[in-house]
Amino acid sequence: MMKKILAKSYLGLVLVLLYAPIAFIAIYSFTTAKSLGNWTGFSLDLYSSLFTGGRAADVSSHETLSALIAALNNTLLIAFIASLASTFLGTLAAIGIFNMKGRWKAAVQFTNNIPLLNPDIITGVSLFLLFVFLHFSRGYLTVILAHITFCTPYVVLNVLPKLSQMNPNIYEAALDLGATPMQALRKVMIPQLRPGMISGFILAFTMSLDDFAVTYFTAGSSGLDTLSTYIYADARKGGLTPELRPLMTIIFLIILAVLLFVNLRNFKKNKSLTI
Repeated sequence: MMKKILAKSYLGLVLVLLYAPIAFIAIYSFTTAKSLGNWTGFSLDLYSSLFTGGRAADVSSHETLSALIAALNNTLLIAFIASLASTFLGTLAAIGIFNMKGRWKAAVQFTNNIPLLNPDIITGVSLFLLFVFLHFSRGYLTVILAHITFCTPYVVLNVLPKLSQMNPNIYEAALDLGATPMQALRKVMIPQLRPGMISGFILAFTMSLDDFAVTYFTAGSSGLDTLSTYIYADARKGGLTPELRPLMTIIFLIILAVLLFVNLRNFKKNKSLTI
């Protein structure tokens, strides 16, 4: 009995530590106070300012909000392109790894896991040195390439289990029935792998959205800002833009809604299969 109480207490403490900061930001997104912890009354002004582009008659606020929205647009565009490319490459890589045998398969899987365990700072510096060596002008292209690089292994890890669950005879049967390898891949394998591909895409998108170190080293001095680099630069000025609080709250709620939708869909699908 005591062990169960301690286990539940520990779990509750972990959840509080994880979600209390997010709840704190969400609560203070409904007040116009510039600093957290200073409640000046319930207000939706920060949400209004976020969507209208700045507080009325405040030029500096409008410029700050314009820079924030530009950083958000850059973040979403880079994350979408990188996630799409890494889902394509990761799916093909997972199929190739799955069909390998013996030591080669183990070696390639081990190599795929290195970027997952490698600290972001090392990945960022390594890619920075590579782009300098190749004389690439750092900007959108280098950031997207860098994000594809560290997102692809996550897609591979999500697709490989689906390949293990799939009946290998289905692909061979499609070939025997006259399908070309590309048709068998597109019409037989991809539908079977779709749940893993979607999970990999969502994870890659989240990882790209969250990244700072790799983006910081590969963006260069072109003025390209993502949310993470914008927040870093904003914090160094002595404080954070108040509109970041409602923006972070909205992003968290959107991601939470997507995760709930995917998990509920998988739960219903598994439940129907068991029945």
